[in-house]
Amino acid sequence: MVELVTGHANKAHATAEQAAGLNAGILGLDDYVLNVHDKFKITVVSANKVTIGTGELVMQGRHVSQGTPEDLIVTNGSQGQKRNDLIVCRYAKGSQNIESAKLVVVRGVPTTGTPTDPAVNTTSPLDGGTTYDMPLYRIPLDGITIGTPVALFNVLKPMSDVWDSLTQTEVLTLINSTYGTVKGYRRGSLVTLRIDWKSSASGSWNTGNFGTLPEGWRPPMDLNFSYGGRDGANQKTIDVNANGTMTYANQGGTQGTDAFGMTVSYAL
Repeated sequence: MVELVTGHANKAHATAEQAAGLNAGILGLDDYVLNVHDKFKITVVSANKVTIGTGELVMQGRHVSQGTPEDLIVTNGSQGQKRNDLIVCRYAKGSQNIESAKLVVVRGVPTTGTPTDPAVNTTSPLDGGTTYDMPLYRIPLDGITIGTPVALFNVLKPMSDVWDSLTQTEVLTLINSTYGTVKGYRRGSLVTLRIDWKSSASGSWNTGNFGTLPEGWRPPMDLNFSYGGRDGANQKTIDVNANGTMTYANQGGTQGTDAFGMTVSYAL
């Protein structure tokens, strides 16, 4: 039977199951920590205690909120043995279909070899599962020492980030010189530059400078591109550096000061 969920029915009729279905349909069937509060940041307090910070998460469409930090006890390790424990957010449906969520430490099996993660509950409540675990952290223990926790969750980016990834800038002049221009446009994290330049370096191996790209257009590491002129002459490398500087270098052979142009693209 079709039902209007977001509408007045003159009685209480919208259910948590319907809200979970909507969340899962929009966000997908994966589990995510949301990009707010402390994002369930973990702090190792002692050899058998950790603190999990505030956060919001969505697991199989179920929204779970932690408004205050929570301490969890990790069972002490054993000398000469290793163990992997998991901190999970556990969904449970009990009697009378009462649902709940809590943070749980799932203890692994001690071993003198390489430890493995303990088994968790994986049947989604959307598929009728009454217990479901979303792993948040792996807690490695070597003897009685807690190692560095390993985050096992993904942080869901907000819609503003998705919008930024789809938005394209206008074509802007980023470098303007008597020798030419470097223009660019950006779609999200992808940058495209158009170089129109008249070389001032005529020697076989001479170098020249374009200028410096403004912040927001600089690649995360030094990049280089190749330019090849007509008939194999006028060969250059074009360097776009992480600090924003752009240079070129002639690559031997016959070199002149003729104008050249090329397009380069890279991700930020």
